[in-house]
Amino acid sequence: MGTRAWEDRHKPTLVAEVAQAHDGSLGTAHAFIDVVADAGFDAIKFQTHFAHAESTLDEPFRVAFSRQDPDRYSYWKRMEFSPQQWRGLCDHARDRGLLFLSTPFSLEAFRLLEDLDVPAWKMGSGEFRSWELVDAMMETGKPILLSTGMSSWPEIEEMVRRIQQRGNELVLMQCTSMYPTPLENVGLNVLPLFREHFGCMVGLSDHSGALWPALAAMARGVSVIEVHVAMHRRAFGPDVSASLIPDELALLARARNAFVTMDAHPVDKDALAGEMQAVREMFSRSVCVCRPMSAGAALNREDLILKKPGGGIPGCQVDRLVGRKLVRAAVPERLLSWNDLEPVD
Repeated sequence: MGTRAWEDRHKPTLVAEVAQAHDGSLGTAHAFIDVVADAGFDAIKFQTHFAHAESTLDEPFRVAFSRQDPDRYSYWKRMEFSPQQWRGLCDHARDRGLLFLSTPFSLEAFRLLEDLDVPAWKMGSGEFRSWELVDAMMETGKPILLSTGMSSWPEIEEMVRRIQQRGNELVLMQCTSMYPTPLENVGLNVLPLFREHFGCMVGLSDHSGALWPALAAMARGVSVIEVHVAMHRRAFGPDVSASLIPDELALLARARNAFVTMDAHPVDKDALAGEMQAVREMFSRSVCVCRPMSAGAALNREDLILKKPGGGIPGCQVDRLVGRKLVRAAVPERLLSWNDLEPVD
């Protein structure tokens, strides 16, 4: 799988965001890789945190969910993996055919991920003012997936201009930083605005915990769809309510593939109608008599009715039968044929 998987405008790249759903367990992180690959997704994304490089004891919890972490700093510390462990996760993902992505939250995390040669950079919504980190990402020349969940239009303008001036490929991601995001706040209307105003690829980073926004975004031709993933609805973690579970990931992947198949095969209505001739005859109608009639009887219009299937005398010619005489008996259970009628002089 290439590093620019999202370039196929007819096949949006599906990214499963694990974030902190592994809860600091390396085994669980590896399990997510298999779940995401088995679901048929294209990419898996983690978050790379080093508490000492990004946080302080003054950082508050976004959601008070943890009974074991006395503060946010301790939580980030518990989420850390070593460089060797990150290497193992990256190798596992690539072995399963997945793009391996992770959002860096410090320059130290960036350097670790650059050593792993990640194919692109995902910039989280909260990093829109982290200029050192942004500049480091751009310096690599790699594509950037930019989430906009906390940014105003002027801030998005500034960031996009900065990235485009450097020449990095950009996927601008509509995102609403609510966990979960109410459907009223998903912001599908922003997608065409991004595409038209900035002239770049667009995507949806969804936190609704529902399938509908991703499906609707597919119908709008986005290049990337990112959804959070949890193992099940009762899993532990701050983002479970904003996540899809494995069966929903698989359904989303099947829907994407179905949409791609339909888009890749435009229909020629005339040619298709010709191929459907046998079916057309089955559902068309032909002329029958309404009641048993003897040979020699003359047909009146009220004696005639149209019934399935086609292949007999078509209804458009029913008026040609009026006044004609039968050369043999006719019954309502059989189609009339021209051979049932006296020839015209």
